[in-house]
Amino acid sequence: MKRIGAHVSAAGGVENAPLNAAEIGATAFAMFTKNQRQWQAKPLTQESIEAFRDNLAQVGIAPRFVLPHDSYLINLGHPEPAALKKSRAAFLDEMQRCEQLGLELLNFHPGSHLKKVSEEESLVLVAESINRALDSTRGVTAVIENTAGQGSNLGYRFEHLAMIIDRVEDKARVGVCLDTCHTFTAGYDLRSREACDRTFGEFAEIIGFDYLRGVHLNDSKPDLGARVDRHESLGKGKLGWEVFRYIMNDDRFDEIPMVLETIDDSLWPEEIRQLYALQTEPAQS
Repeated sequence: MKRIGAHVSAAGGVENAPLNAAEIGATAFAMFTKNQRQWQAKPLTQESIEAFRDNLAQVGIAPRFVLPHDSYLINLGHPEPAALKKSRAAFLDEMQRCEQLGLELLNFHPGSHLKKVSEEESLVLVAESINRALDSTRGVTAVIENTAGQGSNLGYRFEHLAMIIDRVEDKARVGVCLDTCHTFTAGYDLRSREACDRTFGEFAEIIGFDYLRGVHLNDSKPDLGARVDRHESLGKGKLGWEVFRYIMNDDRFDEIPMVLETIDDSLWPEEIRQLYALQTEPAQS
């Protein structure tokens, strides 16, 4: 079964996120467990934690279909020791918040080398950062999101993600989230069935679908290989509908959270309906 939702608001408390997801017809969702643009946040209260768990049960979404995203400030591959230490502490806090809420996944961008060290050196730092966080938490999987490769960002090649995974000690608690816009603008074509066969075949060979823990479903404003991260509503960008038809009819994408981060949240209920409708349509070349 496909589990589809969107990155919903947790304004007013994390406990509101499951209710916001239910309002758009979601069977999965993403959220921030704290303000994503601030380093510090108040601890979650026991009242919020209990209300979140109750609301999640009320709307019938299992914890494994919630894909929280960490703060945008965190850079687990930071080449400067003081800044790296700050990012690692913030990432651990994010993992612990997921642990408190009974959630099993934490989605994050791998980081940036800031043109101060090589990609490989920075990727090693990312893996070490993950290992430290996993050692201090239980039950939460670190889910690395592929990137568009904008600026000095890591993770735009499947080989980057494989390199990180190879250095993570607990392979059962590391995974990948594929963003369709990022994949495309990083240079992997997804505009036809044949292109999807090639790209997802490459993903299977280099990383493996056993590590796929989530998907971000986004069309793309930039063109193939632009290395720019700008999402678009489904069917309104350079990707078109074929990749989404492909995903909706491929059982390798079953039973994982698949989350819209498209630019017009008023369209999310319709986009969810459109995605499910694709399951009855034959794939096109």
